[in-house]
Amino acid sequence: MSDRKIKKNETNKEIISMSEAAGYLDRFVGDVSKKSVTKQILIGAGSGWATGYITMKVGKVAAVAVGGGIILLQIANQQGYINIDWNKIHKKVDKVADKVEEAVTGQGPSWDDKAKRFVDRKMNQAEDALKKNAKRSRKWYSNLIGDESGCKINDLHIFICAFAAGVAIGIGTA
Repeated sequence: MSDRKIKKNETNKEIISMSEAAGYLDRFVGDVSKKSVTKQILIGAGSGWATGYITMKVGKVAAVAVGGGIILLQIANQQGYINIDWNKIHKKVDKVADKVEEAVTGQGPSWDDKAKRFVDRKMNQAEDALKKNAKRSRKWYSNLIGDESGCKINDLHIFICAFAAGVAIGIGTA
């Protein structure tokens, strides 16, 4: 026999074995409504368990894949392998959000919503600028607490503690 006929026979055997498996399943399950109540409960519980189990396994794999991809992109961004233009991303997301809002409500976003987004974006930019100047911030903080190695009490600390105690006593006696 030629290789072609051998492959064809093997394929036919696989098809037959698949149809036999379907026949076993059909004989086991058959028309569930004609089975006894006990068998209906067992078949329903078993198939529900199998569906839930498979769904959880597939869901976990998908979540790990998506989450891992996001984490890898963020690491690559922090290491400088890629640069993400967040302003461009925010603008595109805002445009899509506006279109979705308009499609759902029939109205576009209000000026109030746009102003909130603008202020939020500017606050994020200010936060990024502060992070870039972290060295100066750390120096200021270490001067405030007294030393880089830890907190040392100075006149400012004593004044703040006395002020807080005075406020607490004033509230307590009022």
